[in-house]
Amino acid sequence: MLNGKIIGRVLGILLILEGICMITVIPVSLHYAEGDLLPVSVSAIITLAVGVLMSQVFRDTDSTIGKREGYLIVTGSWLVFSLFGSFPFIIGNTIPSYTDAFFETMSGFTTTGASILTDIESMPHGLLYWRSMTQWLGGMGIIVLSLAILPVLKIGSMQLFSAEVPGPTPDKLHPKIRETAKRLWLIYLGFTLAEAVLLKLGGLSFFDSICHSFTTMATGGYSTKTASIGAFNTPYIQYVIIVFMVIAGTNFSLAYFGLHGRIKKIITNEEFLFYISFLLVFIAGVAAVLHFSHGHALEESFRNAAFQVVSIVTTTGYATADYCSWGPFLVLVIFILMFTGGSAGSTGGGIKMVRLLLLAKNSRMELRRLIHPNAVIPVRLNHKAVPQNILYNVLAFIVFYFLIAGVSAMVISAMGYDLSTSFSAVAASLGNIGPGLGEVGPTMNYAHFPAFGKWFLSFLMLLGRLELFTVLVLFTKWYYKN
Repeated sequence: MLNGKIIGRVLGILLILEGICMITVIPVSLHYAEGDLLPVSVSAIITLAVGVLMSQVFRDTDSTIGKREGYLIVTGSWLVFSLFGSFPFIIGNTIPSYTDAFFETMSGFTTTGASILTDIESMPHGLLYWRSMTQWLGGMGIIVLSLAILPVLKIGSMQLFSAEVPGPTPDKLHPKIRETAKRLWLIYLGFTLAEAVLLKLGGLSFFDSICHSFTTMATGGYSTKTASIGAFNTPYIQYVIIVFMVIAGTNFSLAYFGLHGRIKKIITNEEFLFYISFLLVFIAGVAAVLHFSHGHALEESFRNAAFQVVSIVTTTGYATADYCSWGPFLVLVIFILMFTGGSAGSTGGGIKMVRLLLLAKNSRMELRRLIHPNAVIPVRLNHKAVPQNILYNVLAFIVFYFLIAGVSAMVISAMGYDLSTSFSAVAASLGNIGPGLGEVGPTMNYAHFPAFGKWFLSFLMLLGRLELFTVLVLFTKWYYKN
């Protein structure tokens, strides 16, 4: 039977954490004095008050968190963070519609980057900062942050960690989950600060440097400019962001090993090699087409290809060019890349490189088993046999992913949208990418979707960020049976 009290208590504690994060926006609002101080302050007070009330009402309870409670807490935490995180936009009347405010906030926390804003520069700096922070908090994960700083969540932490961390299996850097969470967040913070310094050296303001570092390392893609990174037409800025998008799409466990001098763990990691090779092949191919078929200068072709390919594969969603104008072949390539994703254990969304690699390896082994039906031929990753249950999980995930994508595209097309818009909007939401093709291309946004479409796409964002199973299990009859 579900322990409803521990679920309520943990969600209350998490709301307190969100309220504290909102308070950090107040200095920005005070500095720029653009009228957003009151909305941010009121939102923080409401969030803190509800969080304190819930944590006190449910304080006398068994603190054990089982698998069922873990799934509901993780899914619930992302929902309540988005519900309360939208208050600054509503109270400040910068996004009057609650549907739009929720969509923008869910897109932030899930690091999707799909936006309904048509004039981002008109937003107060404090709210732009909060908008960027939602992505930074969601990038490494709300639960992972909570495990790192809140000892009250130590009971049942493995259930929470496993339900939120992306990838077929979560990587542990330390026998204690809390220590693993701390290391991941310290690495995440370190890379964020490093990028902010480099962007500042490139001429960006301190505010823009911080906001874009937040959303790059989260592979979120929210920008302080309507034209996204295209507003900073500087090769240096674009190359810095390319490098950090690649880093953000890499398993953070490998960054930990690299920082400790264990370089061999990186250069022998099959997923990392597959990830880098995949990026290089597609960057080279797209750059060649841009240079030889479209007549773009060589360096410009390489930079535009690298930025857009890395942005889509890592599911960051930044843009420096309108790839929808590159012709049908490259548009098809971009669409295919929407179904890839970064490495497991990264902040990137999508199917993930390790699943694609395991799918390719298993398919190859199946061909070999046809010739040797009685042989025991395991699939190996990093020289270790992959358990059969992991392979089943990968295959089930990919089947579910494309089945959900197909049905969802039919739902969107039923609203009157063309196939390009329908399929890419679904791929961009489910893969946490943001921009798609057609009416949701890199120069467009999601403001034109009806209310139902926005709520439906918001659900897909949550589904994709929590890698399907954590959410889908809540809709099964087995979840509620003892």
